[in-house]
Amino acid sequence: MAQIKVNGESQQINDATGILEIIKINNVLQPEMVSVQVNGEFIHRDNFGTTNLNDGDEIDFLYFMGGGQ
Repeated sequence: MAQIKVNGESQQINDATGILEIIKINNVLQPEMVSVQVNGEFIHRDNFGTTNLNDGDEIDFLYFMGGGQ
């Protein structure tokens, strides 16, 4: 088991859990629109399926919104 933080909240996960799994576990809305940072580094969407998480990792789900005038 590994302890990680997702958007600032602690979670316990199985070893070898990847980004795609953590997106599903956390019921991320519009997963096709989310950007993911692991330990402050953006992960390219093509690597979501191959990037495993480790004990102590900090994951942030980010949505970029346009707008303004």
